[in-house]
Amino acid sequence: MDGPTDGARGAAVTAEEFGLEGPRGWAFRGIGFEAEPGSLIALEGPSGSGRTCLLLALTGRMRATEGHASVGRFRLPGQLAAVRRISGLGPVPGVTDLDPALTVAEHLHERALLERRFGGPLRGLLRPRAERAAETRLRVEAALAAAGLDVESLPKGRRTSVRDLERLEALRLSVALALIGRPRVLGVDDTDLKLSDAERAEAWGLLKSLTERGTTVLAVCSEAPEGAVVVRTDTTRLTDTSHPNDTSHPTGATLRTDDDKETADALPETGRA
Repeated sequence: MDGPTDGARGAAVTAEEFGLEGPRGWAFRGIGFEAEPGSLIALEGPSGSGRTCLLLALTGRMRATEGHASVGRFRLPGQLAAVRRISGLGPVPGVTDLDPALTVAEHLHERALLERRFGGPLRGLLRPRAERAAETRLRVEAALAAAGLDVESLPKGRRTSVRDLERLEALRLSVALALIGRPRVLGVDDTDLKLSDAERAEAWGLLKSLTERGTTVLAVCSEAPEGAVVVRTDTTRLTDTSHPNDTSHPTGATLRTDDDKETADALPETGRA
């Protein structure tokens, strides 16, 4: 599958009366919008308004319980696995957390191995090792370039531990890890959290640059940037779940469903990031 780093188009994303209800009430409800391929879609609202659940639902990681959505030619909630195959997750707390003890190089190596094992056709594993290694290097370098992460400028280069990264550098690394899988749709949580005004502008600049390359970007935020397709998550909310953090999955829904037999564990698809 071609991806954003080689000029492939993103996927259109639409939703109609899209909602997710669990034992504690509605995470989100009545979501409706249309976005063209290569759009920047801002999932805007206060913390606790279901933004992260909506992000995970639109990328096939949670199953909606009402309405429907489409990602490319695939329909939700029915085709979760197909949507997962064309989407990737950048930073999502509790789902794709970076390991602070690992280095940048270790994260990149791990993600490349996962992508090689689970992200491509089985026949790709039969190619000569040197050919596979060369392709992996090119894919990693393309992802780093698209994410704007110059690893050689880090304190210890590729041997820099995640705990020593600045927040914006960690964001870029998480995005690069997702881009190794060449997704048509990229999900990013808490885009503007704990960033200065300058850093926030830089983060949005990064995501806009990805849309210019053709990738559709879904970004959770408190305040959407100009030009984004804005999807508000707090206008139709009926029940306060009393959970302060979206990523605690207040509805009790899980990232995978028992009846989805098309794929195995979530970790190979999202990466540990």
